Amino acid sequence: MAKRRSRGDGGLYWDEARQRWTAEATVGYRPDGKRIVRKARGVTKTEAKEKLRALLQEIEDGAPTEARNFTVADAVTDWLEFGLPRRSKATRDKLTILATKHVIGRLGARKLRELSADDVDRWLAERAKVLSTRTLREVRSILVRAINRAQAREKVKRNVVLLCELPEGQAGRPSKSLTFTQAEAVLAAAEYTPLRAYVVLSLLVGARTEELRALTWSHVSLGTEDGKPPHIMVWRSVREHGDTKTRKSRRSLALPQRCVAALKAHRVKQDFAQRLAGRRWQDTGLVFASDAGTQLDAANVRRALRKITERAGLNPREWTPRELRHSFVSLLSDRGMPIEQIARLMGHQGTQVTELVYRHQLRPIVEHGAEAMDEIFGDEEENGAA
Repeated sequence: MAKRRSRGDGGLYWDEARQRWTAEATVGYRPDGKRIVRKARGVTKTEAKEKLRALLQEIEDGAPTEARNFTVADAVTDWLEFGLPRRSKATRDKLTILATKHVIGRLGARKLRELSADDVDRWLAERAKVLSTRTLREVRSILVRAINRAQAREKVKRNVVLLCELPEGQAGRPSKSLTFTQAEAVLAAAEYTPLRAYVVLSLLVGARTEELRALTWSHVSLGTEDGKPPHIMVWRSVREHGDTKTRKSRRSLALPQRCVAALKAHRVKQDFAQRLAGRRWQDTGLVFASDAGTQLDAANVRRALRKITERAGLNPREWTPRELRHSFVSLLSDRGMPIEQIARLMGHQGTQVTELVYRHQLRPIVEHGAEAMDEIFGDEEENGAA
């Protein structure tokens, strides 16, 4: 008679339905007291024994015992459901779309424990043919974070995505800025539109579109209420919980006179719109609001800006609200303002982000070294003439 295995030695039996030898071992218990069992199968009894021995060795070594049937799709779905607790709905929706189309749709059926670095390299190379480098980085990040979560829950031993380099993707939509002449044309085209003050502030102050859409009249000073210079307090945005993008983004910005005039005219028009709306009006206190006083969404602003750029003689499909902010950087840089000052106006933590994101808008000509050397050595032609 065969000797019965001791507790903790696992089990080995013939599975008639699968026509396989099955090895199983208890690796832990759930909160409700039920066992967590890991199984392995082999065509022969010897093969099943070897798999059981490896499984028991993993348990003894304290190594995580991989979930045998846990797929990439399971890991990504779990991360989307439980790994984004503090993200906004818009962010979760965006990540869900990227994950569903580019991760689950391509790698989802693969068992996570069988996913190899070669699989990931091939997947990244294939996606690089259709995605920009930026989007490819986001997609890779989704898989990294999903597997990190699975690894922390002992579903898999390691994260093979960390072994794979990010390839170069397709060229993304290049950032651009308005020239001074184009900016003047846009300002003129916006003159008699509901978005006039928004365009003026975007171009002359450089606030983000999500900051302007959340701006309230209580955070606007036109220089008559408190004796301070005209300014806006950029303390809110339409992001989750109303926070600005970073702590440095919370700033007060002085207003050029053209902005003051545009805001005064805008307030008169908004008062008239409120009387016209009557009971439909919702008193949100927003500077830039719909005909009923509600908050504008990004699509509202994009549509309105397209009409303005078309009226200004530009291709409306080539310009978005964020490029008004890029134009703000470009115009200041052309004027010779130091990058440190531009970064402060932009609400950046330092100059690194300004240089990286707005590098096409910056036109720095570092002249101090040349000026110093001219003073030291003088001009060669003048020295020769002397």
